[in-house]
Amino acid sequence: MSEEKLIQLAKEGDKDALRELVKQHEKTLYSFAFKICRNKDKAEDIMQETFLSMIKSLKNFDGNSKLSTWLYRITVNHCLMSARSKKKELFVEPNDDDELFAEKHAADWSTIPNQSLENKELREILDQSINKLAPDYRIVFTLRDVQQLSTEETAGITGLSVAAVKSRLHRARAFLRNEISEAFKK
Repeated sequence: MSEEKLIQLAKEGDKDALRELVKQHEKTLYSFAFKICRNKDKAEDIMQETFLSMIKSLKNFDGNSKLSTWLYRITVNHCLMSARSKKKELFVEPNDDDELFAEKHAADWSTIPNQSLENKELREILDQSINKLAPDYRIVFTLRDVQQLSTEETAGITGLSVAAVKSRLHRARAFLRNEISEAFKK
């Protein structure tokens, strides 16, 4: 059955159609929420909150975008609300600091030993660096570079302009590049 038909049936109160919509999107939304909040329990909570919001607001879904785009937007909102409630945590907001973008921060990849150790270490460093990003930057980075959505889709989901998405993505990438380079210098 097509997604459009499932949405229509769910709007009419068909619980099986609603269950199927949840089933189709739960893994993707959990994975996305986890990549943003970096915590399994919180990702589970955010996914559940997203589906509760979907159930409450499905009658207002107009179909002008894909359902997945709409669900990403709801997930982003829940992730941001969760992050704002945790004022004690420190995040880094990349800025226009020229040092961040300087060529001297490019790592010398020729000195990295053993491929398997490199991959594990790089993953750990990247995860730690992504954790330092403010949620607004982490969301844009995750949508574009991990979920591989287009700049336009990312702008639609986040409510940002295309230029703002490009700017945040550029700053997030530069910050991550700098963090990885600094880690390998050590």
